[in-house]
Amino acid sequence: MKQKRVVTVQDISCLGKCSLTVALPILSAMDTEACVIPTAVLSTHTGGFSGYTFRDLTDDIAPILNHWEKEGFDFDAIYTGYLGSAEQCRLMVDLFDRFGTEENLIFVDPAMADNGKLYAGFPADFPQEMKKVCAKADVIDPNLTEACLMLGIDFPGKTGYTEEWIKDVLKQLCAMGCRTAVLTGVIFGEKQGAMAYDSATDTYSSYFGENLPVSFHGTGDVFSSALCGALVRGQGMEQALKTAVDFTVDSIEISAEDPDLPRYGVRFEAALPGLIKNL
Repeated sequence: MKQKRVVTVQDISCLGKCSLTVALPILSAMDTEACVIPTAVLSTHTGGFSGYTFRDLTDDIAPILNHWEKEGFDFDAIYTGYLGSAEQCRLMVDLFDRFGTEENLIFVDPAMADNGKLYAGFPADFPQEMKKVCAKADVIDPNLTEACLMLGIDFPGKTGYTEEWIKDVLKQLCAMGCRTAVLTGVIFGEKQGAMAYDSATDTYSSYFGENLPVSFHGTGDVFSSALCGALVRGQGMEQALKTAVDFTVDSIEISAEDPDLPRYGVRFEAALPGLIKNL
């Protein structure tokens, strides 16, 4: 069987597990060729360190795309994560238009916010730029904060909602233009997981694991990379949600044994054998 090829567009931190340093090994472990477009290079991730260096690579993106198009490269999926500016959002729309097909998967993780607010450095209108990227996708997987910001609705808190509210938000997300919306970080009692809505079939799917009382940097990137890889490998959405949630929970459980890891990122490497087994 021909190996699947996924291009992923995200920043790269030289130290700290997030974005490309998470997506590249996870996709590779899932037997997919990971082709990368770095959007920026940072000395460390921004979640637990200060004084980090930052080099913007926006000017390199268009030449990369031009070369790839000239060479006739094609991809089984296009997966975007953290985008640092409105210009990078516009370049992603161009990427989708040039390399998206009826057969491949366009997967967008609109990584820009959490806990009710945008990440530092984003202007208030950035969610509207990200909304344009999501409108071109087959699958998007925002967390609750990101969904609320794109839809212009109030953030209800981590648990202040019902299942019907989640279902309504999923439908609103699909109305932006994507086929399938996945909401991550959904908590009902002692369970946490993800819910999805497929607008083409008008069906919902979900999967929940244990709601662990710890928090680690980069778990959203771990989930998104595993979900994208599972879908590319042919799993249906319900099975792919299980694969991604179980892998994320396993990674957190392993990481909880080390008190220093919240600053550096989740120890997903030790959970890779279980992910591979699930495939």
